[in-house]
Amino acid sequence: MRVGILGCGAIANIITNFAMEGKLGVEIKFFYDRDMERAENLASQVDGRVVLDMEDMLNHVDLVIEAASPQAVEKMVPPILKAGKDVIVMSVGGLMDVKVRSKLQKLAKENNCRIYAPSGAIVGLDGIKTASLGKIERITLVTRKPPRSLGITTEKETILYEGKASEAVKKFPLNINVAATVSIAAGQEIDVKIIADPQVDRNIHELEVVGDFGEFRTTTRNLRCSMNPKTSVLAAYSAIKLLNSLNENLLVGT
Repeated sequence: MRVGILGCGAIANIITNFAMEGKLGVEIKFFYDRDMERAENLASQVDGRVVLDMEDMLNHVDLVIEAASPQAVEKMVPPILKAGKDVIVMSVGGLMDVKVRSKLQKLAKENNCRIYAPSGAIVGLDGIKTASLGKIERITLVTRKPPRSLGITTEKETILYEGKASEAVKKFPLNINVAATVSIAAGQEIDVKIIADPQVDRNIHELEVVGDFGEFRTTTRNLRCSMNPKTSVLAAYSAIKLLNSLNENLLVGT
């Protein structure tokens, strides 16, 4: 399988490192980013090719990884699907808009391709998807991050947001993909609290799910990417594991 990358930031760097070590299971061959230098740097590591226009890679790949921004999901994913290519969406916040998500799902169906949204920076998604077959009574997500990763400075714990996931994604588009991922997996909007905490040095997600199945709670304490504190290493790993699974004969998990 040949793969192209849209957006050459922290996630693309980790994926490319795995490709260099032969641990990806696919060929990463095409790179696109508005910053040509970033794209050229990654392409040079795997004997890849930089394209000046994202659509220039579509005749040469089977799948595209979107790792750019929520805005890119609405603007740049449609041409990928129209070309009949699968896409992995890392900026899951871009799928929170029901109209955008419905449009993309329609395009995928019409062109016989798939949209993948990895589990990202949180654990427990298998349980949420399974629980959604019954009645989920309550889902709450508390996200606690160092102030710097949220773009602010504070010396005390500060609640920046408390409300529904759709609004959280609008206010913190580069920080709260987890809320979108959980909401889509559950089939309902979840309640979100975002806290800037100068006492923590990791991105922490506390999830509570209650329903007719029972209840479960998870806590994920993520190490942040060195080149971008807004990105968790686990998010990149989830995309890599998804790529690996496309070639596996035994699939474990929902």
